[in-house]
Amino acid sequence: MLAFLSEISITCVFTSYFVVLVLELLRLFGRIPGRGLFVIGMMSVGLFTHVCYLLLRATTLEGVEGAGQEVGLLATWSDWSLLVSLGLSIAFFVLHLRRPDTIISFFFLPAMMALLGLAIILGDRPPFSRTEAVEVWRSVHAIAMMAGSIAVLIGFLAGIMYLVQSRRLKLKRAGSSFRLPTLESLGRLNRRCLVGSTIAVGIGLIAGVVMNLNRWGNVGWTDRGVLLSTLLLVWLLGATGVEYFYAPASRGRKAVYLTLASGGFLVLAMIGVLTTSHGQSEQDSSSTEEVGLSPSAQIEWFTSTEDIR
Repeated sequence: MLAFLSEISITCVFTSYFVVLVLELLRLFGRIPGRGLFVIGMMSVGLFTHVCYLLLRATTLEGVEGAGQEVGLLATWSDWSLLVSLGLSIAFFVLHLRRPDTIISFFFLPAMMALLGLAIILGDRPPFSRTEAVEVWRSVHAIAMMAGSIAVLIGFLAGIMYLVQSRRLKLKRAGSSFRLPTLESLGRLNRRCLVGSTIAVGIGLIAGVVMNLNRWGNVGWTDRGVLLSTLLLVWLLGATGVEYFYAPASRGRKAVYLTLASGGFLVLAMIGVLTTSHGQSEQDSSSTEEVGLSPSAQIEWFTSTEDIR
């Protein structure tokens, strides 16, 4: 099985997306039985090969040009082009599943394939070192998690305002001087924050995983901060799925309750981060590990620092 997967190339991914584009173009010439199912099937194949290619590339890149552990994981311009293309592919697939009657493929698929072509063009660029990769992925991790936290908090506040406004409407007090946005506006803001926070936290968690792999060689799933962040993402994914694929009579109130619960998960995740070394600046000992010093080199480093003192 692994030997078969190792044969996957960017060309396979590109071909899958190209077939999807051709199938979408055929809808301009009339209704073709089974075309929609074939589109879903080929997009599934494209996403599968895309993810497999990235994973295989990440696990085999370390041996490039004998660089060993100095080569960064997913730390080339080609890798980042592939990652952006994968993000667009996932977004397109989700949107297509929700509204298969729209023709968004004419906009998404050319961009996805252009990024794959860019990845091929940039394939001969040398990879960044592990130290450089850690810095880049740390920045992505921090920015994405911050954006996700902001989105959760905005949605949380919008949810509280929704419940207050709903209560005031029942009591016929909405016309007083204490004005709030309409329930429709608050519900729409709530849903957008739910989706935005899910995407941002997902990007942040993936960036954190890649950062840890570059830095330590393992993810550290048992770390409380990592574990709670993972649970937050799982909850946000579930909440987003419930919001968009399950429509009871009170859709707005449903989104509010989901977002309020997301705020609780965010608080737990923040507590987990701030009460462990995951969210704290490390001192001299961790600084030596960050640059990759061996145990003997660390002893010499501490000795030299003591001499200086």
